[in-house]
Formats: sequence, C-alpha cells, structure tokens
Amino acid sequence: MVRRHELSDAQWQRIESLLPANGRPGGQWADHRRVINGVLFRARTGVPWPDLPERYGSWQTVYERHRRWSADGTWRRILDELQIEADATDPDGALERSLDQQREWAVNIDSTSCRAHQHAAGARHCPPRDFPQRGAEPVWRAGREALGRSRGGLTSKVHLLADDRARPLAWQTSPGQRGDSPMFTAVLALLRIRRRGPGRPRTRPDRVRGDKAYSSHDNRAYLRRRGIKATIAQPEDQRANRRSRGQIGGRPPAFDRAQYRRRSAAERCVSKWKQFRAVATRYDKRDYVFNGTLTVAAIVIWLRDTVQEPSETT
Repeated sequence: MVRRHELSDAQWQRIESLLPANGRPGGQWADHRRVINGVLFRARTGVPWPDLPERYGSWQTVYERHRRWSADGTWRRILDELQIEADATDPDGALERSLDQQREWAVNIDSTSCRAHQHAAGARHCPPRDFPQRGAEPVWRAGREALGRSRGGLTSKVHLLADDRARPLAWQTSPGQRGDSPMFTAVLALLRIRRRGPGRPRTRPDRVRGDKAYSSHDNRAYLRRRGIKATIAQPEDQRANRRSRGQIGGRPPAFDRAQYRRRSAAERCVSKWKQFRAVATRYDKRDYVFNGTLTVAAIVIWLRDTVQEPSETT
C-alpha cells in the first residue's frame, strides 16, 4: 500500500533504473525504495531524522543515504535525467508555445527566502570541499553555508529558474540578505538541459522573464550579448531617471505585458516547492545537504508532472 508522501508504483518504475546499482564493496545497499520514501517523508513533513516512522528502517541509514547522494550528485543526476526525458519525449513540455503561437523556450527567474531553523545554525567552519557545482562558482564566500541575516532573521535564499509549467530547472542558494539582481547571471549560467544523444546541452533560452528586482543595465546587456529576449519590468525610479535625462536617456526597454503575466510560473513553482516543509524551513546545517533536499522536492515535482498514473478500474 502506497502511503502519503511516498512514490507511487509508476513513479518508482520511472526512477528505479536511474539509481546506483544495489551492490558495493563491503556490503549491500538497504532497499532503495524504502529509504527514498523515508527521505520524501522527512522532506514533506520536516520531522527530525530520529523521528522517522519505523516503517522506513533505521533513521541513520535514511539520513546517511540522503547526505551521501547530496554530496556525490546522485539526486542531481536523477533530476537531470527526468528533464532530459521530458525534453526528448514531450517537447511542448520544455519548450512552451508563446502567445503568438511561435515555438519559444522561455524561463522565469525569481527568488524565495527560506527561514532557517535554529538547528540549521552552528555548523563548524570548514574549508571548501569538492562537492559538485554546476556552471558558475558560488558568488559568496565559501564556508558560510548559505546562511545570513535579513529582516526575517537567519535565512537562506533560493534563486531559481522555472519553466512555463512551474517546474524548477536550476537554482542557486545564497545567504538571506543577498540581493536578487547580482545573482542573475550566476543562476542563468547553471541552466543546462542535456540532449538525448549527441549535441551540446541547451543553455540559451529564447526569453527570460523577471520582476523589477532584476532590472539593471548589466543584466539587460548580458541578455543582449547572448541574444536572449528580456521581459523584465522596470521600476519607477529607473523610468523617472531615464525621462529626466531627455534624449540622452534613450528609449525605454521593450516590455510585453502579455508575456510578463506568464512570469507567475516561477511563483507557482515556489508554491509547489514550499509544500515541502523541509524546504519552507531550512533544517539542514550544511548547504550541500539543503541543496539535496531542494533536489528531492524538485524530483517529486517533475515526477508528478511527467508520470501518468494508471487509471483506477472499478
């Protein structure tokens, strides 16, 4: 019987072949499905690891598997394969049609703050470790575990890219006080949708949508250099400054209101993500473990969107 927050049979069959082989020097893996269901239960409910129900086995085994797969990139590889498969079998899922019915790959950028629980603080300072990093290097000082002080207290911020079906594509964590605009290029640099078979990964979307926080000269120039259309709202102070300069201020940047309405996909993605309480509130001390929790939640979001459950028969 499949319980709440656990993988269905169809979802399990989809990822079973993507997991590490059940056999390693020195012993055997505990049952993958039971352990993964334990990780999902903790991510969804936010319970402390020792409070996991006994049906998932030893909580140390579940935690260690989650920590290990967060460090070696196993969770990330599973998510990559789901994105590759969705792009190869359902192009309209990854490349949504724009309002003028021309095929266009658009991504939506946004950020969200995750309040850090007191148990997330106090990690010992350690030198940078060689945990997998995709794309650009982190822009904050290593060893700080992406925790910082903001008006909300001790927080982490997640800067994310979402497609038009409100599914997370790439993200970067930072301390909670980090601004959105400085992270714009770093997050876009992480966007890599690999192809099934030969060919370079897809890294350049046709359009990027963002709110006023991402409106800056540097960000717009970066998109122009890469040939990417920008649908980014301009704040009133920037518009007033341009008008006050007269002809020197130049023309206002192009802005498509109909396209901008579709930016809400990023906010819907955040809403899906924060249904997992271990994402809405950060309990993990280490940044790489918290990123693993984010990836587990993203895997579930992609599975729910791409795996078709068999219809119930009466």
